[in-house]
Amino acid sequence: MKTTKLDERFFESTRGRIVSLLRGGTGTVGELAQQLELTDNAVRAHLLTLERDGLVRQSGVQRGSRKPHFAYELTPEAERLFPKAYDALLNQLITVLKGRLTPGALEGVLREVGRTMAPRQPSGKDGSLEERVQRATKFLEALGGSVSVEKEDEKIVIRSRGCPLAAAVAEHPEVCGLAESLVAEIVGAPTKEQCEKGELPRCRFRIEEAG
Repeated sequence: MKTTKLDERFFESTRGRIVSLLRGGTGTVGELAQQLELTDNAVRAHLLTLERDGLVRQSGVQRGSRKPHFAYELTPEAERLFPKAYDALLNQLITVLKGRLTPGALEGVLREVGRTMAPRQPSGKDGSLEERVQRATKFLEALGGSVSVEKEDEKIVIRSRGCPLAAAVAEHPEVCGLAESLVAEIVGAPTKEQCEKGELPRCRFRIEEAG
């Protein structure tokens, strides 16, 4: 899978190069400065920004010839910046399934995947509707969504400014049915997918039960 232009620009920047150097290991200011051919102060400034953004953290102290030096490592959040093959794999899998299954059968498979993706937790009817919606939003956020909850005509609407399955939805809009089943399974109520599809998909799920 190709990285997005944003990812490509980031990894070409000095901060992106620091993130790449720290992947799978640790490094001190001096070590990073030497590899990047920068001053220690310049590297410290970039590390402060990366720490603020939650991508880098101090991981301990390394002994030096004159004084100890702080070592830095990536946070789990930083790993999301690196390209993954998942999107390309999912797209190809759906393409193959489309060639072998009827549209109805494919929809059934995708919805079953969505239901089985739902985390094992108290059954959907445990807790208030609002509590169940919060479980769904947290799960969507964990997948990479940027989620908000709104009220519309006494119904609850879950929105996301992006789509955690955007790369797949852009090529295969029926993948939204997978997400709809996932949300419905967690919320424990009928859910209507009203997502914006296309090049920049955005999630929208209307909970068909009064909030």
